[in-house]
Amino acid sequence: MTDSLRDQLLGLGFKPAPKPERKPERKPERKQEHGGRRPGTQPAGKAAPAGKGGERRNMPQPRAQMDLGKAYALRAQQEKQERIEAERLKQEQARQRREAKARLAELLQGKALNDPAADIARHFEYGGKIKRIHVTEAQLKALNAGELGVVQLDGRYLLVDAALLAEAETVFPPAVALKVDPSAPPADDPYADPRYQVPDDLVW
Repeated sequence: MTDSLRDQLLGLGFKPAPKPERKPERKPERKQEHGGRRPGTQPAGKAAPAGKGGERRNMPQPRAQMDLGKAYALRAQQEKQERIEAERLKQEQARQRREAKARLAELLQGKALNDPAADIARHFEYGGKIKRIHVTEAQLKALNAGELGVVQLDGRYLLVDAALLAEAETVFPPAVALKVDPSAPPADDPYADPRYQVPDDLVW
């Protein structure tokens, strides 16, 4: 377009066309160091170490491990001592029982009143079971009156007088199998009445 034509158009009120803006030139980006990562960053999927030497903060400290191990050792030692003490008490009780039974056997030697000809079965409860001893009619009356008693020794039931029964009870109380209280109501010992005797052929 010539200057004269442009002047004529301007005179008629036309505005000149705007010049296109020039875009600033972009400088080429510099390659990032450390393999495309910014300095100070960690690669994806890897956690930064929590302390010196890569140790994590939630790992137990050596002192805590030592204290825990010491506690376990003390507990094991205590349990061992308790087992030893329990075994010692058990053996001591067994020894005392053996000695008491030996003294009882010596006390009762030759003093039992069992009659081989006795034909009356006197039943009684001992050790949670029904036991029996054969007595004569006179012995049955004396037994029910508390004048006689029964002692268990090595699986046998021995008939003894009340005085010897009292001595046996002081030596080894578990051996007293039958001790009748004459002042007790008859219902406390239903086997004292011959009318309620259990037949000899009855199996318990």
